[in-house]
Amino acid sequence: MPAKKLSPAKYIPTDNLKIGVFASCDPRIDQDSRIRAGNITRMTAEILDGSVVLPCGTSVPVVYSEVLVDGETQADKVANQFKKEGVSILVCVPDTWAFPQLTVMSFLSHFPDDTPLNLTCGNSGPKPGVVFTHAVSGALAQYGRLIHINVGNWPDTGPEPEMSDKTRGRLLDWCYAAAAYQGLKGKRIVVFGHDSMGMETALSHVLETRNSFGIEITRLDMKLLSDMLQKKAYNTKEQKDLRKWLDSHAKDRIELRDDVDSERLDCSLAMYLIVRDLMQDLNAVGGGFMSQLEWGSDLRGNPLPVADIMESLFNSTFDHNGSKPVIPYATEADVQGLLTMLFMTVLSGGNPPLFMDFRKVWEPWEIKQLAKKLEIKCDGNTIWEQRGLVDGDNSGSASFNWAAKPGASEKQIMKNISFPLADEDYFPGMGNSVTYISPGGIEGIAARLAYSSLSGMFSIVWDEAITVDLPQKLAQAVCNTSTPTWPHTFVTPLNASMGEYKQYAPANHFHMTWNILAAKLQYWMDMANVLSVTPWEEMPGYREGIDRPQPLLYILNGGEDNTKMLRRRS
Repeated sequence: MPAKKLSPAKYIPTDNLKIGVFASCDPRIDQDSRIRAGNITRMTAEILDGSVVLPCGTSVPVVYSEVLVDGETQADKVANQFKKEGVSILVCVPDTWAFPQLTVMSFLSHFPDDTPLNLTCGNSGPKPGVVFTHAVSGALAQYGRLIHINVGNWPDTGPEPEMSDKTRGRLLDWCYAAAAYQGLKGKRIVVFGHDSMGMETALSHVLETRNSFGIEITRLDMKLLSDMLQKKAYNTKEQKDLRKWLDSHAKDRIELRDDVDSERLDCSLAMYLIVRDLMQDLNAVGGGFMSQLEWGSDLRGNPLPVADIMESLFNSTFDHNGSKPVIPYATEADVQGLLTMLFMTVLSGGNPPLFMDFRKVWEPWEIKQLAKKLEIKCDGNTIWEQRGLVDGDNSGSASFNWAAKPGASEKQIMKNISFPLADEDYFPGMGNSVTYISPGGIEGIAARLAYSSLSGMFSIVWDEAITVDLPQKLAQAVCNTSTPTWPHTFVTPLNASMGEYKQYAPANHFHMTWNILAAKLQYWMDMANVLSVTPWEEMPGYREGIDRPQPLLYILNGGEDNTKMLRRRS
């Protein structure tokens, strides 16, 4: 057969994601049980279909096979079907006993070793799929293969048993993690500038990032952006439309002293259009911009306007053209911050990330002392009085969405934002900053990626967290303690004490994404072999209904951290 010549087709973005659902079975069982097993496969696929949403708004496709894998021949057949369909995430829903080596073990030999595999079963007695699940889990753990099991519940009898909500929820959490792990392989981030202000915790570990996550880092010099600004390499009409859109929302809250300031604002908006188009050309899923010192601060050159509005627009779910996907974007070319936001944005289904300085930590006694000084009465019932807070603020990367609660409209969000002039001492190139105070009651995960050359591994320091409201006078006093013209989010961790939090921060930046569950992050860290760092005395090792159950692989190899290090070495 002659070689096939492929046409020079236009690039079509793809996430290389597809979930394949199948069931193992025992060839000796009765027909009714086989029909039931097939129905469970179909019903699980229907549960997953449309439920795992990507940041672009589409959902991960799902396929399933009616062929029950009860021997090597069926294992080969279903595996080949899945491979032709491009399946990269595997879900097995056993409802009966089966023979592990003849079924799932043979099936897995067709796929790469790191293909995510989940076995979800009911805790059924009659034809115990749960027994098979433990047999497979134990067999795979012996040769170091990661697998997650979900021993849940569905009725012991009946042709179409409904999966319990808890079982369904755990499976969906796992699928989100699998989609984040597989979907980011082969993707690219684009970073302007070199090392981030000399911050070693922000370095672009190019080889390690490629090896650990399959993500490529394209590095562009800031001179390219400067040249494109001078050449006006952007759609000037669209730049005017963007300015008109911003004015329509906040003209009375945009600080401009003269025409020069207005031109600098236009320059900042043009930067967004240029970088957006460059990132689209490079099929990038995230980005970063160094800024300091060369771009806007070094008086030996010609300081240019700050990139704050550009960065905020990328991290938001809308711009002058309406709704859009979040494109995680890091100020100061903080690549480890960018990766943190990227992972959590995908895990959350596209929720906007928050980029913050790990600024002043207010222990309970200190914030109450300030309140007393301001003659603000405290009753001790608020979480900030009981646990304290971190004043998270940074001049750039503040997603507009965090100026209001999740679900707020564009109009509601933008009315809470002001655009003061940049600090002239730090940013002589001037331009406009972005400022607001985030509302309280936003729950999510606050986290930060880190890297260690000793282990050659990435880790994530994380905790569940909530934003808090302060009395207006107290909030302003807290803002004034740092930089009042920057965006502020008052964050309280739910497990870490303030003493722990301020000692164990892995960098000067940290990040938060709303409506992301601990289990999703844990499943993803398992798949990506990232160390989970939670040195909080108040956080138990396992919380039923909150944490994912540890894989048996970890139990048999000295715990999670030890197993991950063994996997890294092997």
